[in-house]
Amino acid sequence: IVVIGIALAIFVQKPAQVTQPSRGSKEPTSTEEQEEGVTNTTRPDGVSSDRKEDFYTFLVWGRDTYGGGNTDTIMLASYDIPNQQLSVMSIPRDTLVNVSWDIKKINSVYNMYGGGDEGMDALKEEVSQLVGFIPDYTFVVEWEAVGKLVEAVGGVYFDVPCRMYYNDLSQNFKIDLQEGYQLIDGDKAMQLLRWRHNSDDNGNILNSGYANGDLGRIETQQAFLQAAIEQCLQNITDVKTITGIAQIFFENVTTELSVGNLAWFAQQAIFGNSEGKKLDMNSVTFLTMPWVAANGVWSRTYNNHPSYVAPDVDEVVEVVNEYFNPYVEDLRKDELDIMYVNDDGTLGCTSGVLEDTKYNSWVKGKNSGSSSSSGSSSSSSKPSSSTSPSPSASASASPSTSPSTSPSPSPSESTAPSTSPSVTPSPSPSESVTPSPSPSETQPAVSETPAPSPSESVTPSPSPSESGG
Repeated sequence: IVVIGIALAIFVQKPAQVTQPSRGSKEPTSTEEQEEGVTNTTRPDGVSSDRKEDFYTFLVWGRDTYGGGNTDTIMLASYDIPNQQLSVMSIPRDTLVNVSWDIKKINSVYNMYGGGDEGMDALKEEVSQLVGFIPDYTFVVEWEAVGKLVEAVGGVYFDVPCRMYYNDLSQNFKIDLQEGYQLIDGDKAMQLLRWRHNSDDNGNILNSGYANGDLGRIETQQAFLQAAIEQCLQNITDVKTITGIAQIFFENVTTELSVGNLAWFAQQAIFGNSEGKKLDMNSVTFLTMPWVAANGVWSRTYNNHPSYVAPDVDEVVEVVNEYFNPYVEDLRKDELDIMYVNDDGTLGCTSGVLEDTKYNSWVKGKNSGSSSSSGSSSSSSKPSSSTSPSPSASASASPSTSPSTSPSPSPSESTAPSTSPSVTPSPSPSESVTPSPSPSETQPAVSETPAPSPSESVTPSPSPSESGG
């Protein structure tokens, strides 16, 4: 939608080249600053902040009428216009991030800051800690728009990876798809993108989700969106289709970019850059953030171990520099703030500044109480050779275009709810805040008109995001 839906815009205006610095190191300069979480947001000394020409980065996230307050679909995108390369990296909703509250999943950040502009700014900042720079612009996409897009292009042929049946009586929502290659219309598209696991007719969850949990859902979403984009590119010369796609975009996407900015991007993609080179499917890459399993993180709210993944530092740096880095010089590991789990269950981060200042002390006390025969000496130091622990499961950095087809013998859901409360904390949530398992589904009104000034770092005021069926 972001790539194709802007085709009918009239006033072409090149967006301003964003000059904001990268997120940079989080290392404090004093004990007081460490206690307050003060950070350094410039690139390290001796590292250039010069940007690549006509290279833009975007934070794209989706929200759903069937979702709670969490941003379950989060994607980092880049558009390299001179090389006509579009790259999209999905960030798993269970990604472990350095925050002060109990459930440390990236999909909780927007809601924990009260949503709106503050929530979006906080989410952009958190993403920047994972990738080393703040995305230039944001796109908030209503998930329903994907179904409308599919209808506008006459459907999309797609191989549904497995039998999908889910009946949610409380929301009057049903997923019913057969396995195999078929023409997917708009309604079926939304069922496909929302599915996580099967249920019986009464809504009781069955053990038949993706073999690799929510990551399997990401793979299916990526493969389907790629097929939808390809279908759009094939129909982009049809005036009726162009009109329909443009209308869907403006009704369902919120962004700080102006109509003229969007038209300029469309012009570069569809009609070609200054050298006449156009964007095609061979230069569109979908990836999932490289990750390692982050097992053993204890929830003091739910008294269990929620499902987490942590970025694989070395692979993330490699992927970001190849596809997403807007700067001329490569980003470095010391510009990221990546969480990891020590052998004793304590947490560490590559920045050395843990936002949840009470967690490790609590874990050490818990370990000491459960092991009276031997004093627990916690290993909370940063790994010497790699900032990522040896994973029990990991995700490759290679682009992924096909979904997983193997059903799982166990539920794909997290052991704890992946939602957080619809609260309104101060701009810096207190470490004592813990989410309740059921966020409010009330959504504020969505702005119908994007902000007119792309040169300013203005973020949209979105409502709570999608969490799916």
